[in-house]
Amino acid sequence: MYFVFSVIVFILIIFSAVIYFRTSRILKSADKMLDSAIDGVFSESNFTEEKLSKIETKMYRYISAGKTAQNKINAERNSIKTLVSDISHQTKTPISNILLYTQLLREAQQTSKKSKELLFQIESQTEKLNFLIQSLIKISRLENGAFSLVPNKHSIKELIYGIDCTAAADKKNIKLIIDDIPDIIAVFDFKWTIEAISNIIDNAIKYTMRGGKVTISAQDYEMFARIDISDTGIGISEDETANIFTRFYRSPSVSDESGVGIGLYLSREIITKEGGYIKVASKVSKGSVFSVFLPKK
Repeated sequence: MYFVFSVIVFILIIFSAVIYFRTSRILKSADKMLDSAIDGVFSESNFTEEKLSKIETKMYRYISAGKTAQNKINAERNSIKTLVSDISHQTKTPISNILLYTQLLREAQQTSKKSKELLFQIESQTEKLNFLIQSLIKISRLENGAFSLVPNKHSIKELIYGIDCTAAADKKNIKLIIDDIPDIIAVFDFKWTIEAISNIIDNAIKYTMRGGKVTISAQDYEMFARIDISDTGIGISEDETANIFTRFYRSPSVSDESGVGIGLYLSREIITKEGGYIKVASKVSKGSVFSVFLPKK
């Protein structure tokens, strides 16, 4: 009886050892697959189905499918990069020529007053078209990774004083106020963040009545640097607040104003990619406050 019991125990030990080593082999193989996939060096030649268990085989197929999908995404992204570059190159010269020719015709002495008015409209619409194309190119490059942001430590004071919106404010007799900016260091891409903040300030000026006021200030928090752009403009209704950062969104209440609805969308894309975010507080006819939060680490 004791002998039979010993044999059974021995068989169980052998069986457990086989199961243990078999499971260990599968886990090691799966771990190797995942490491290869993470490192981007996964290859079909590394694993053959004849050597794999069912679990390993399924994991191999899953990783292979993921790699195929990623290769397809990369190919499409490269195709978009090429398309964007082509559009940028092909439209630059004709738009520049149209602007040049309209200016020459407007300056010609034999051009009638009516013709000059029409030429002015052509020039104005061409500049809008150029702005739209350039904005779409920037958005496409950001979204498709044609170039990436390079956040580094920069001064918030230098950022704010590097933005020039004085001409636009003077044109509408709007008082542009910059409060005393504290010495704050945050992490952001200087060039692209200037564009993001400029878009918000331009919007504030555009939707503020003549003689109004736009104020820029900054605050230092533990994790973020906060930049506030407040205005005394027309304000935004609560229903529209969620839509203003949507691409091409234009409120029916501002349909008479120039614009294509890209500026705020581009601003949010830039700030988000830097690890920051934007908040909006607004009341109709009372004005708005756009708060940009930039990470300090």
